Amino acid sequence: MATDLPTQILHALDTASALPLVSSTAFPNVEATVVKGALDSLQSKEMVVYETVDREVAVLTEEGQSIVNDGSHEAKVYEAVCKAVGGLKISELPKLVGANTAKVGQGKAFKEGWIKKDGDKLVKKATSIKDSSRDQLRTIAETHTHPEKEVLADLKKRKLVIMQKRISFKINKGAKFALQVVKEETDLTAEMIASGAWKTQKFKPYNFAALGAHTPSGALHPLNKVRSEFRNIFFEMGFTEMPTNRFVESGFWNFDTLFVPQQHPARDLQDTFYISDPAVADKPRDDETGETLTEYWNNVREVHQEGKFGSLGYRYPWKEDESLRLVLRTHTTAISAAMLHKLAKNPGPARYFSIDRVFRNETVDATHLAEFHQVEGVIADYNLTLGDLIGFMRTFFGKMGVHQLRFKPAYNPYTEPSMEIFGYHEGLGKWVEIGNSGQFRPEMLEAMGLPKDMRVHGWGLSLERPTMIRYKVSNIRELLGHKVDLGFVEANAAVRLDRE
Repeated sequence: MATDLPTQILHALDTASALPLVSSTAFPNVEATVVKGALDSLQSKEMVVYETVDREVAVLTEEGQSIVNDGSHEAKVYEAVCKAVGGLKISELPKLVGANTAKVGQGKAFKEGWIKKDGDKLVKKATSIKDSSRDQLRTIAETHTHPEKEVLADLKKRKLVIMQKRISFKINKGAKFALQVVKEETDLTAEMIASGAWKTQKFKPYNFAALGAHTPSGALHPLNKVRSEFRNIFFEMGFTEMPTNRFVESGFWNFDTLFVPQQHPARDLQDTFYISDPAVADKPRDDETGETLTEYWNNVREVHQEGKFGSLGYRYPWKEDESLRLVLRTHTTAISAAMLHKLAKNPGPARYFSIDRVFRNETVDATHLAEFHQVEGVIADYNLTLGDLIGFMRTFFGKMGVHQLRFKPAYNPYTEPSMEIFGYHEGLGKWVEIGNSGQFRPEMLEAMGLPKDMRVHGWGLSLERPTMIRYKVSNIRELLGHKVDLGFVEANAAVRLDRE
């Protein structure tokens, strides 16, 4: 039927008693997609014009169709009661009509006033009944019309009908309407030119508005686009990128070197992913020589347990086993600690940054994932002050277009003083937290062997938050993970962090 459908449409338009012609009425057994294909072909020749009509129609479920065939649950209950001489025991009803029909139909029959209860029996109350549910469903099935709003809502609630989207078309005659579809040539051939046939041939006009064929290609993820912007800012300011390929760290590098106590809540299973095989690491070694870092190991233990380098420590029995447990790193500051330890061999001014994944045992919701990206930077130099850190933050965030900053005192185990960084978000019209920062504690740095007068500033922020703001994504699960729309990844352009 599809091959001659255009001709059938033209004849239906010609003989229609009234226009527009409705496709669902004229061609009820033809798929809407097939009708649309034929209409598009005719419209391109200006033989017809049409408009699409979307509507929702009620469709019977399997249970609804069974009611049309056999009667409603309440009617079956009423018939069973009528057949029982002297009333029907309630306990016998499921055996006669089925458990589901007894459960659903009994209440409905009571509500309609068809039956009543007499002791432990059901007896007839109405002399005759009208099975309205069956009649309503039969009308929907045969005429495709909807009952009253309240009735339809009740049928949907009882799961007897569901709503489905139906597409139809209102069709009118076009400027070049005719009963025959004239074949249009698509190419001018050498034979046509030689014979002169081109003079009488009808050619299909070029569609200059048609889009070209889509060329599949790779695309950078929005996170990578924003990451590239951050990297350019860091490189512009003289930073060196740290190696971040160690997703698994020991508790020593992830927590102990950063002066995080072994009883800290962050070490609980509720906050950290621990590795089961292997469960523990070797003691820390020098990457170049392979020798165990005994002196550093002992310094970290003493700082925690007894206090050292002017610190009172935490005064608790520090356990080696806890320090050697393997974890998925909870922050990239573990990498920063390793880099600062290497710097202690040849102390001097240095600037490092990293952007990579970290893992937290978080409850996943619209703003939290179990893994995300952390942007981190550290500056090591002599005699740095808190004012230097604030001044650098203003320059750093200014390069992203964030010029209104506020700083709030905070607590971190490994920085003192510490500050939360807030920026004014023009789009939201309010102050939002954009990062955390501080000056690394002396007991952390001197344990590594860094000079007393060397100070290190550190700060960090997530990569996801600025990306969500720039690309107007409200749910982080639509940005990272299995729910990401590949079309969203491909269609979004690059961004400039210093521009809205």
